[in-house]
Amino acid sequence: MKLADTGLRRQPFRTDGTPLVLVPYASHKAAVRFLNTTRFEDHGLSLFHGPPLSGKTSIIRGFTAALPADFAVAVVDCAGIAADAMLRYMLSQFGYDRGFDSTSERFSMIKVFAIQQAGNDCAPLIIIENAHAMSPIALEMLCELAELSVGGKSALRIILVSDRPMMPIIRAPAMETISNRVTGKFLLQPLTRTETTNYVHTKLMSGGCDNPQAVVPPAVCNRLHKVSGGWPGLIDQLTLTALAKAERCPLRIEHIPRQPPPPNAPPVLTKPVSLASKRQSARTSKSVPQLIITLKRKTLDRIALDQPRMIIGRNEPSDLLIDGEWISRYHAALFRTRGMTIIVDLKSTNGTYVNGKRVMRQVLINNDIISVGDHRIKFIDPAATRRISLTGTQLDEATITKSVEKLRAVITGEMRTKRAS
Repeated sequence: MKLADTGLRRQPFRTDGTPLVLVPYASHKAAVRFLNTTRFEDHGLSLFHGPPLSGKTSIIRGFTAALPADFAVAVVDCAGIAADAMLRYMLSQFGYDRGFDSTSERFSMIKVFAIQQAGNDCAPLIIIENAHAMSPIALEMLCELAELSVGGKSALRIILVSDRPMMPIIRAPAMETISNRVTGKFLLQPLTRTETTNYVHTKLMSGGCDNPQAVVPPAVCNRLHKVSGGWPGLIDQLTLTALAKAERCPLRIEHIPRQPPPPNAPPVLTKPVSLASKRQSARTSKSVPQLIITLKRKTLDRIALDQPRMIIGRNEPSDLLIDGEWISRYHAALFRTRGMTIIVDLKSTNGTYVNGKRVMRQVLINNDIISVGDHRIKFIDPAATRRISLTGTQLDEATITKSVEKLRAVITGEMRTKRAS
């Protein structure tokens, strides 16, 4: 079913990026009150829990977007990133994008910034998503930041977000600084049946649908609630999948799967839900790897990796142009061969990172996070499950080096052609 058939002008059930609308419900409102309480407490440090796809990230985005423009807040997803990357993301959101050459300099600057802000009675807020995945070094740094104080008040407010219990980590002897500061814990609750109906219909209206009940009748909303357990992320996935399955409106109960998809699974689209755009249709293809480009947690684009190689850089003739101070003219390249995707750093000034580790070349697997400068590129390919070593294979260093040399020759030739024209 096409979006136009439902009266929609935009897809409201997005499974990544910023939602079109935040639909408040009882637990959502309680969570926002809890986050605000942490922000205003003298020693605020709280734990914010909820299962996967429970809406934690959407709530945090809405909460931070509503903060005063001059309030210092940093939101860092610590899943798969090194401690230095965590510090760089914090500094970037605090307004310090450059000028620090080492981890110790970045860490010192964060401490100086926190003390200065707290001295002006405006202590910054740090929100750590996937806090359970923090590296030991990052946890050690967080403990040291938690000790900072000015005038008897903590210099930083901290919110730790996780879909797993954090107390076993926090109760460790080395985490005493954190455990002594915990001021509250919040467990997100699912939507009720009535809230689920309101959630689905409000989202449909945000996308331009004038008669949401004619697209998703109340009985189907009840089925969505039953299968999803009332968790917003699952509701979005199930509704998106059902819209793809249905030939026409309204959705019927049989369009809703009997069981929810596994966590982090992409929606199964039997027919693309699109605006008949060739580019968007390519983006929803299951067989082609996808790249999601973000900057400071905002999704900039989602593109299909549908060519044998793709150059990433800030100058033409790069295939993926990214305008950033930390991006080299020709920063990195992605090669597709034999069902594998390989990323190769093109001798960039500031390096190419995969899951927080600097790499020269590496086979990518599903959900890898590529960092180039301040930008992140999430690689999505459910078929890529094994990180194959390139050593001793036909795709060894010599072969890749030869491919890179050919690539550089192509770049040089295209630039000469452009100058000549």
